[in-house]
Amino acid sequence: MNAFDHYPVLNKDSLIGGCMRLPLEIDAERLQAEIAGIPTELWSTRGGRVGVHSQVNAIFFRGYAPAEGDKPIEDREILQTLPYVREILAMIPANPLRCLAASLKAEGVVAEHSDIGPYFQKTIRLHFPVTTNPQVTMFSNGMAYKMKPGEVWALNNIAPHRVLNEHKTSRRIHIICDFLPEESLLELLSKGQRDLGKATT
Repeated sequence: MNAFDHYPVLNKDSLIGGCMRLPLEIDAERLQAEIAGIPTELWSTRGGRVGVHSQVNAIFFRGYAPAEGDKPIEDREILQTLPYVREILAMIPANPLRCLAASLKAEGVVAEHSDIGPYFQKTIRLHFPVTTNPQVTMFSNGMAYKMKPGEVWALNNIAPHRVLNEHKTSRRIHIICDFLPEESLLELLSKGQRDLGKATT
């Protein structure tokens, strides 16, 4: 049995909408410095992610990409070298599942898609922006969002969503983590700000 099997399917349209900024703050400079210290060679692959993520390099901190099969969702060795990332995960009032750092190349795109399957229907996906710029836009559920370092965002990843980085030289790096929908996390979501997007149609 998977850790999320007994949890209900979530109505993320109701819980999140497109994206929601949570009432949490993280130390952007500390996180940037820690992620900058990751050896360059570890960024050389997509971390097992396929399809629309072809322009994104990734490093998994917990678990593995779904395309790698039914592997355990547990800490990877690199997480032990990232104390502030561990501190951030502990700040979220729920158990973490898969967690990765994703680096979208300059002038890169993550094409529109929806995450499908019980895992995604029963978990809450959070984004922790690390390095970004004003020319990066997250689109979800018909809305466009700007996310800044130091913020924490929930993404409705079962709705159609995509990412566009129009900057000519700067990559966009986010830490992306899924969490079990514990009551304390759902309570935190109820306090989030949902009116920060702009309609795209």
